[in-house]
Amino acid sequence: MRVYVSTDLEGVAGVVSRETQCFADGKYNEAAKKLLTAEVNAAVEGMIAEEINDILVLDGHGSGGMHYDTLHAAAKLLHGRPLAPKSLRNDIIKEYDVGMIVGQHAMAGVIDGGLNHTQNSRAIVEYKLNGQPIGEIAQTALSLGALGLPLIFLSGDEAACREAESLQPGIITAAVKRSLSRTCAISLAPTAARSLIRDRVSEALGRQRTHPLAPLTWPGPYELEKRFFYTELADGYDDHPLATRIDSRTVQLRSDNILDIIYA
Repeated sequence: MRVYVSTDLEGVAGVVSRETQCFADGKYNEAAKKLLTAEVNAAVEGMIAEEINDILVLDGHGSGGMHYDTLHAAAKLLHGRPLAPKSLRNDIIKEYDVGMIVGQHAMAGVIDGGLNHTQNSRAIVEYKLNGQPIGEIAQTALSLGALGLPLIFLSGDEAACREAESLQPGIITAAVKRSLSRTCAISLAPTAARSLIRDRVSEALGRQRTHPLAPLTWPGPYELEKRFFYTELADGYDDHPLATRIDSRTVQLRSDNILDIIYA
């Protein structure tokens, strides 16, 4: 079994501030990146326990969230900004068997979602796919599903875990913190969070061998509605071949292929 791991920074235990921990110029950004890398390494240890020997980790946080020099030796890192075109990355990802996410946050607007947002917290009010609100968890799970990979594990706060469980029944999750508001949480100690991730990753792989999850797919055609904070952000879609302007701040993208629009 080959494992692909997507990562984000906001769902990591101990991370509660976008400005000081998640932005590249934040004074605690380097420390937060070390926390994420340690959680990824714990996930890798869980994979090694299940005899996984091909692990690809995507540095998925906007400005970069991983510390390359402390990455577990058993993993490879897909990184760099800007990342390679999505079509090229998809050709690589679809060679893997299952997907996982480490460090994920809930979608924009979730009241108990720590650092909740969808894609760009300075630009996006919400996404809706075929009328249903979605966030980055659904984007990842559905794009992986279109490539033939089930999402079998996710770590993050309780709200992110709940979101994943509603999307992909049977997924194994690891809640490393309980968010009380967007900027306040009760986090597990670092060693406890990593131990939980390690154990739950091992459990997810064991279950996948005996009771495999199917890739997550929704029936098409697909309509992705994106609502922005500002009108000029919607202006940018005026010439997009798949987009229709709904109102001053909202655009809708349509396609029979979800991969055409899920990250458009």
